[in-house]
Amino acid sequence: MSRIATPSALPSSPLRALSCPSTVLLLACAAATLSVAGCQKQQAADKKLPVLVTTQTVALADYAPRTSLTGVIAARTLNNLSFRVGGRVAERLVEVGQHVDQGALLARIDPQEQESDLRSAQADLDAAQAQLTQATATYQRQKTLLSQGFTTRRDFDSADQTMKVAQGSVEAAQSALANAKENLSYTELKAGAAGVITARQVEAGQVVQAAQTVFTIAEDGDRDAVFNVHETLVAQTPSAPAVTITLLSDPQVKAAGKVREISPAVDTASGSIRVKVGIPDTPAGMPLGAAVIGTVSAKAVKAVLLPWQALTSTAGKPAVWIVDPSTKAVTTAPIEVLAFESGVVVVDKGLEAGQNVVTAGGQLLSPGQTIEVAGAGQ
Repeated sequence: MSRIATPSALPSSPLRALSCPSTVLLLACAAATLSVAGCQKQQAADKKLPVLVTTQTVALADYAPRTSLTGVIAARTLNNLSFRVGGRVAERLVEVGQHVDQGALLARIDPQEQESDLRSAQADLDAAQAQLTQATATYQRQKTLLSQGFTTRRDFDSADQTMKVAQGSVEAAQSALANAKENLSYTELKAGAAGVITARQVEAGQVVQAAQTVFTIAEDGDRDAVFNVHETLVAQTPSAPAVTITLLSDPQVKAAGKVREISPAVDTASGSIRVKVGIPDTPAGMPLGAAVIGTVSAKAVKAVLLPWQALTSTAGKPAVWIVDPSTKAVTTAPIEVLAFESGVVVVDKGLEAGQNVVTAGGQLLSPGQTIEVAGAGQ
């Protein structure tokens, strides 16, 4: 018969089971294994592989801030032309955009009224001259009779007075005739100077008043480049800066300009100020209305130029990674940025010549981490 185990043959409690030598040995081995694995992970975490980065040696360079704005070529002198007499426009001889020479006929009005005034003035002059001829003959006769004693002094004085009145009437009629001739000449509108017609306000058959603007002409000569500049830029720009004017459609066409006029008032709608830059000896390739770019360079200053990839931040402020040449460890250095250019950060303060700055790969770094230089930017 088989023996049935009695309760006394089994462990009476968990403490008795742990007191077995084999069980204690197994637990010790497991604990040792776990301890070794934890140490290996800690060592792997403490030992980080170097990060490949690109660096650049800090060097001071001359930096001249440049400001570029778009403007248009405009005439320095604009003249509004008008008739000096009113009437119906009989003929218009020029179009907008057409170049005209000095004295060129631009338009004329119907001269019927002025011609009638001229004929009337001529008739008045003829009548006044006839009266003067008769008064002069009477005066000469009275003068002769007075010398012979056959007339009185009163009759002689009356003849003299009549002759002088007739002379005055002739002079007045001559002046009226000259005015009538001038008014007739005013029926033709001529260009006072050579230039380009930029605007017209009347058509043939339209009735115009005296001094009503008919044409606007841009006189030939030096041109202006007109820019709408924000008031903050005007305040920061040095006085009398040299301006380089470049034709937008052809950058090869350039000219040197000088600020000629700054508007004293700010445009309330755009917040800008109109600035006119005079262009002496304007190139032929810069016609009226051409779009141009005006560039102003400020005084050069010493600064450090870095690619924008070098920029990072510390405590919310701009910074860069500096490499320790002996340990190859990196630390952050706060900087002051002077300007941001296309692809370039201009650093004003915070760096010294000879320092190595990380220019690529900085997003993978942390303070104290070692790096390996993959290349040096110049």
